[in-house]
Amino acid sequence: MPEQLVFAMEVTLNGLMAGVLYALVALGFVLIYKASGIFNYAQGVMALFAAMTLVGIMNGQVPFSHVINAIFGGHITHFGWTVPSFVAIVMTVGVMVLLAWMVQHFVMRHLVGQEPIILFMATIGLAYFLEGVADLMWGSEIKALDVGLPQGINLWIDETTYQIFDYGFFIDNLDIVATVIAALLVMGLVAFAQYTKQGRAMRAVADDHQAALSVGISLNFIWVLVWSVAGFVALVAGIMWGTKSGVQFSLSLIALKALPVLMLGGFTSIPGAIVGGLIIGVGEKLFEFMIGPMVGGATENWFAYVLALLFLVFRPQGLFGEKIIERV
Repeated sequence: MPEQLVFAMEVTLNGLMAGVLYALVALGFVLIYKASGIFNYAQGVMALFAAMTLVGIMNGQVPFSHVINAIFGGHITHFGWTVPSFVAIVMTVGVMVLLAWMVQHFVMRHLVGQEPIILFMATIGLAYFLEGVADLMWGSEIKALDVGLPQGINLWIDETTYQIFDYGFFIDNLDIVATVIAALLVMGLVAFAQYTKQGRAMRAVADDHQAALSVGISLNFIWVLVWSVAGFVALVAGIMWGTKSGVQFSLSLIALKALPVLMLGGFTSIPGAIVGGLIIGVGEKLFEFMIGPMVGGATENWFAYVLALLFLVFRPQGLFGEKIIERV
């Protein structure tokens, strides 16, 4: 019995850590949806693009080297130097801000006032465009990402594991660090939205575009700011997941994990994204632990979506979402 209890505690803790990362990805969706009413399908690809850009800058890789070599017949692949992790992260943040400006200037600015489905289709096109650009810029091979985060099973107690009731308690160091970083980022975003001038302006735009314009708030600036923050969140998510499993094109699929989180927490709620992520993370781990052996395992692949489906049936707005009433 103590062994099962410790194992359940371990599963729960790992679920909480996974849930924080899910919440981090979902936050990118919430930020853009709150400020512009756009469901950004490209958020997962933004995480992929940011991670690939970071690896390319760190390794001194020449962007579009495959295209350049194919056109001019050269064999140039690298500049011949490497860039420190911190400097590369700062440079990647700059790239994501530039990307945010380009998305707003060349795409979203021309779609103001369009139906939500048109905006959603635009983000689908943006996702595939970014994926293609990332392939052309940095290549399609799997890349290792190491920015100095500790990895492997922790060595805090008995030099191998935590010990509870004389049983091992295994936790990956990367999960611990990722959870701390994600939690700090989440708190920072909440503080930014609540207590800064730009955050209040963002909330005003989310409530009423026309009213925000009437008091002198620039929609273009706010939307560039929101897409920049979403790009930074995507970069952090890309670093965490890329360090864990390598930077590869399947990294863009982490966005699919955020969908059940949004359905549980609500598309317009930052606290909802956090709570929804924790529920999904812990729920899928405990369900796999308790029910998985009875049904052949692999329940983590579908548990979150079944739970989200139940919420769509009985509480479509989610736990913290706004219930929309339309008068006709």
